[in-house]
Amino acid sequence: MEKLSEDYRENVSAMRRLLHAEQNFDILEKQLLIAGHSASLFFIDGLVKDDILEKLLEYFYSLNPEDLPDSPEQFQLQNLPYIETEVLTGTEEVLKNLLSGVPCLFINGMPDCLAIDCRTYPARSVEEPLKDRTLRGSRDGFVETVVFNTALIRRRIRSPKLCMEMQTVGQSTLTDVVLCYMEDRVDRACLTRLKERIGSIRVDSLTMNQESLTELLLPGRWFNPFPKYHLTERPDTAAASILEGNIIMLVDNSPSAVILPTTLFSIMEEANDYYFPPITGTYLRLSRSVIMILSLLLTPLFLLLMQHPEWIPESFQFIRIKDTVNIPLIWQFLLLELAIDGLRLAAIHTPDMLSTPLSVIAGLVIGEFAVNSGWFNAEVMLYMAFVTIANYSQSNVELNYAVKFMRILLLLLTCWFGLFGLIAGILIVFAALLGCRTFSGKGYLYPLIPFHWETLKRQLFRVRL
Repeated sequence: MEKLSEDYRENVSAMRRLLHAEQNFDILEKQLLIAGHSASLFFIDGLVKDDILEKLLEYFYSLNPEDLPDSPEQFQLQNLPYIETEVLTGTEEVLKNLLSGVPCLFINGMPDCLAIDCRTYPARSVEEPLKDRTLRGSRDGFVETVVFNTALIRRRIRSPKLCMEMQTVGQSTLTDVVLCYMEDRVDRACLTRLKERIGSIRVDSLTMNQESLTELLLPGRWFNPFPKYHLTERPDTAAASILEGNIIMLVDNSPSAVILPTTLFSIMEEANDYYFPPITGTYLRLSRSVIMILSLLLTPLFLLLMQHPEWIPESFQFIRIKDTVNIPLIWQFLLLELAIDGLRLAAIHTPDMLSTPLSVIAGLVIGEFAVNSGWFNAEVMLYMAFVTIANYSQSNVELNYAVKFMRILLLLLTCWFGLFGLIAGILIVFAALLGCRTFSGKGYLYPLIPFHWETLKRQLFRVRL
């Protein structure tokens, strides 16, 4: 790392050149006279607290020549009335702090640079996230500023053993990545491996925040759709995971926290399971698991029974399709899978004031017309409606899409090979779950495989807190 020069003019000229101060309107240089010595304060407009900076400048102007010490360390101790200050000795350190929003002060006659951390970032309020809502419990959520997110966790865990280590990733973005863990509960081998992988990343930028980082940390088979990490926007969920011995990874500019390591059972958990009494939480957890299994197997099983109606028991003959089938059932299911995703994407990009008319048009007009025109049978529409609603019972979007892809695979195999295709598809799903490995190296289906009854009991049943 290149050291700063002892010559004040050389340092200021280097900063002006490296920062392209003449071209960048938002990078400002305030020339000062502190105790009879020339000084230059570099900062980024919009990322500093103006009132604090004005008070500091007012104080600097009041200093007399005899008040100015010889070293920046003494100036920091005696004449810098602010909490977060640091002496910087390298050019890269100054550029990193300055481009992060920290004002940097150069004083003639003093080597090195003084960093005054009075920055502020534009941020929205810590309101409840739209995706991870609960009927009870806290109503705050993570935001895009990492310092606010760490404060939300510190507010819940007031222990000196809570550690928050920061690393930087990306040559251009210099994105801050914070690892949060309990010193006496974390898996040390997993933590060491995670630090080494983050430190070894050589990338220009984290374009998509935590998604870019996790794809670099967890390189795996791209054709396995099951999520290998758990995201949450709730501080209470993140705090509970830390207390359980997990590691929380916060990425600046992202309102989501990554929980490592994770398993399928922990991904399926929700905060609602714990904000209700044990019997209610157990019912919510088990019903969500049953609904997810039904959403995976219902349509392939219905397709198999329609291919072999003689297998339908007498008491279930009512499930048979009564109307004429104009389009093969497999094509009806595949078209509806695509149409549902199209409506979901349309809902995302629809303004709020038009979302209700869109729902009415999609649910009534298009659905009714599709059945009456003969494109789709009413039974197929019913089962696909259940599958669509069942997807929303699970808050994890990545898991929902994994189940969707596996359901399409089961439909195709059932259509081509009948019962043997359905059995083979179920085995493929099971193999995909077994093939997922967590960051710590444990099985994705732990504590089912490898079997551990005490842990599995707590995963399936909501016991006393």
